[in-house]
Amino acid sequence: MAVTGAATVACSDSSVPPAPVPTTTPVEPPADPSRLPILFVHGGAGSGAQFETPARRFAANGYPVGHIDAIDWDSTFTVETAEQVHARIDARIDALLTATGAARVELVGHSMGTMISQDYLTSRPERAARVAHYVNLDGRTAQAPPGGVPTLAVWAEGDPARQIVGADNVQFADLGHTESVTSPRIFAAEFEFFTGRKPATTEIRPTAGGMIQLSGRAVLFPTNVGLSEGRLEVYEVEAATGKRRPGSPVAATALTGEGAFGPIAARAGASYEFAVLRPGAATHHFYFQPFQRNDRLIRLLTSRPGEGLGARMETAPAHTNITISRYREWWGDQGPASDQLLVDGANLLNPANTPRQKRPIGLFLTDVGTDRRTDLTAPIPAFFSVIFMTGMDVFLPTDDTAIILESVQRGTGGHRDVIAVPAFPSSEHRVSVLFNDYS
Repeated sequence: MAVTGAATVACSDSSVPPAPVPTTTPVEPPADPSRLPILFVHGGAGSGAQFETPARRFAANGYPVGHIDAIDWDSTFTVETAEQVHARIDARIDALLTATGAARVELVGHSMGTMISQDYLTSRPERAARVAHYVNLDGRTAQAPPGGVPTLAVWAEGDPARQIVGADNVQFADLGHTESVTSPRIFAAEFEFFTGRKPATTEIRPTAGGMIQLSGRAVLFPTNVGLSEGRLEVYEVEAATGKRRPGSPVAATALTGEGAFGPIAARAGASYEFAVLRPGAATHHFYFQPFQRNDRLIRLLTSRPGEGLGARMETAPAHTNITISRYREWWGDQGPASDQLLVDGANLLNPANTPRQKRPIGLFLTDVGTDRRTDLTAPIPAFFSVIFMTGMDVFLPTDDTAIILESVQRGTGGHRDVIAVPAFPSSEHRVSVLFNDYS
């Protein structure tokens, strides 16, 4: 899809012909250090983790991993102001330009991050001068490209009249709001906008060599303040059970300052648990689908004891609590076009708890009333009232068997992604699971 000139182009599944099936595996382009670095700016209640998928796709198309970064900021503005966020964007751009030798960066903002990005670009001419291209993902409209920077404005479901006047406006009415960050079709539009040519692939293929590097931050949700106390331990686990493989952790580090960790050497395709331990707090276990490539944008979203959404989950020795996320909305009311989330074989999604208009990406499973019963007739109000979140009354007993979680994404022909986790007692443990937003 070409994106040239000040035009509006509508895109949908029906208008895009299926890609031909390759007869051979495409050769991944080598890393090209001359590519301009990219800085991502997330939206409200978000973090840099929302850009893991496009970062992987850019890396699969010749962008060095070190050229791709994301800034975490407090969308509640309780710990910093917009001006302070702008100053940190300055610092991050300084670091990218110094590290890469480039003169300018590519800037990508999503949702509320487009407000931050547009205000940044229009605040000072010297700021706009350091940005080669700007991508505005499903966010703020404007009467001109911000700061005069060449702009690609991408619009997902919603008002089709939205636009940035003078920009390349493209519409994907069949995609969700968060999905506008992770869609392969939108990635292809971004890549062509940046480089003038189509990407070699939109797939995320395993890296060559078998070993990868993992790094990121442990942060307090939703302020994204770094977790400055505690310890991170990383274990390789059995894919079928989520249980730790024998031996010491593959990595262990104190969490200080910004909560940064890594790089951690890992095996591509292996399953890992990231465990955050803090005095006086439940151990917080994080599980992911196997990492296939280097990843610098891992985010471990947690909270202080008694604070945040985690404090709304009921705890007891007899049941497990799980938070499940995916950076593509869960749809439970679209009939055959709905997603499925199966827990031990039973689908939890329905029109009541995951309606498309709610745009849920985070699911909180807890035993309401600790009555050892599951009731999916209505969502839990304490979670459903929060943007992008929903909650379900699900009883998951604690025992020696694994809890098997399966994500069946719409549009994938029934492909199942599976993550197994131990049935930890919620009185002492928290469990968070992140499914891929692609198959």
